[in-house]
Amino acid sequence: MHHLSYGDVKTAADRVADGIRPVAVVRADAGGFELHLALEFMQHTGSFKARGALNFLVAHRERGELPDSGVTLASGGNAGLACAWAARGLGVPATVFLPETAPRTKIDRLRAYGADVRLVGTEYAEAAAACEEFAAGTGALRSHAYDHPLIAAGAGTLVEEIRAQVPLVDTVVVAVGGGGLFAGVAAAAEHHGIRVVAVEPERCRALNAALEAGRVVDVEVDSVAADALGARRATPMALAAAGHRNVRSVLVTDDALVAARRGLWEQYRLAVENAAATAVSGVAGITGCTEGGAPYVPSAGERVVVVLCGSNADPGELTEAEPR
Repeated sequence: MHHLSYGDVKTAADRVADGIRPVAVVRADAGGFELHLALEFMQHTGSFKARGALNFLVAHRERGELPDSGVTLASGGNAGLACAWAARGLGVPATVFLPETAPRTKIDRLRAYGADVRLVGTEYAEAAAACEEFAAGTGALRSHAYDHPLIAAGAGTLVEEIRAQVPLVDTVVVAVGGGGLFAGVAAAAEHHGIRVVAVEPERCRALNAALEAGRVVDVEVDSVAADALGARRATPMALAAAGHRNVRSVLVTDDALVAARRGLWEQYRLAVENAAATAVSGVAGITGCTEGGAPYVPSAGERVVVVLCGSNADPGELTEAEPR
């Protein structure tokens, strides 16, 4: 297993600097501490995934390891969009596999980025198997949504940009699915002595369960944020990063994250996906976004940056959906 280092993140930051949008960080309302929101949902394709996808492809191009058959991935979510976007920018073919049940909007967005979309089976596992077969048969470069050091290191470049705008940041808060974003952020944060709060839904807790068991384990996935955070297991790389002394793992309810999502809309007019709201819901004292009982309570004067990681969801849900 590759142990992600600050050097990996710094190399990634240099590699993708000209291709990604530097994150905007804005001051927000909080009680008793200094709160900032990192608006990463404004990134290309609407999520942080663009960072890792670009780092992955550029690194392989630097090594002369980008085949003529291009790159392939099984994902109809943020990772698939990011892979297609990065491939288009580098003039590389991208073949993305999805189940036949994938929403038409996702298929259309992938094709708009120039991807060759292949619809296989009715479940993600069938699409993933077809992707593996395609890679083996064509020599296409197999990418992953989060389980690769280049993907994670690219995500970690966020920390360098956050520090440039909040130089004395004490704590960075991120939502966790499989752990790519978390692993990259944790590697950079450890170098700078920054605390990382890793927030997961109670019914979507791959990293928290791995920490509890002392090893990577499979978990049940049943959360309103499962579309983005629904990994059945965290990566070993994420589990290793969670062992850093400045990391805290916390869990939130679906009701809390839905309320946080609505609060971001009602107070700031920020339309984000449930994964982004998951991070917000983990922090107590964010005015208008969370109620009492959030698991992480900042100290007086603590400088906290919450990463709003993506916005690829239906904004209509902000007014129509009720907490489960």
